[in-house]
Amino acid sequence: MISADRNDATSQTASGRKRAADLLARAERSELSAAWIALPQKPAAHPVRGPETGLVMVRGRIGGGGAPFNLGEVTVTRATVRLDSGSVGHAQALGTDHEKARLAAIFDALWQEEATKDFVERALLLPITERIAAAERRKADETAATRVDFFTMVRGDN
Repeated sequence: MISADRNDATSQTASGRKRAADLLARAERSELSAAWIALPQKPAAHPVRGPETGLVMVRGRIGGGGAPFNLGEVTVTRATVRLDSGSVGHAQALGTDHEKARLAAIFDALWQEEATKDFVERALLLPITERIAAAERRKADETAATRVDFFTMVRGDN
């Protein structure tokens, strides 16, 4: 029973970390900078890898169910940092902004620490989630405005 509880806790932590990493990858530099400025105690972050920029192949599918094909390459910047506490943070972001990747890696490491996890959730991840949701609602509204309903009129002879 103990191992089942451990596996469940590990699974929840992994899914939470994946969510945090996904949101940090979609963060804007201004959001990361604002959260960094608002952070009461700024930790010392030592680079483990990068920030470094490279290319990643993007794959696509035709119609959502077809065979995958190489769509093209995108520029990605990644960074890994270690805080003085020992926490290691990783980040990847589209583009070539090294500072954005470094800050995202720092916040990934801070998210893993109990003392700063709530701050990262409240000051950074929640606003990112709200911004993304608002953009998706706006896109859905714009799409709905162009919707056309087609109907068939029945002829008298048919």
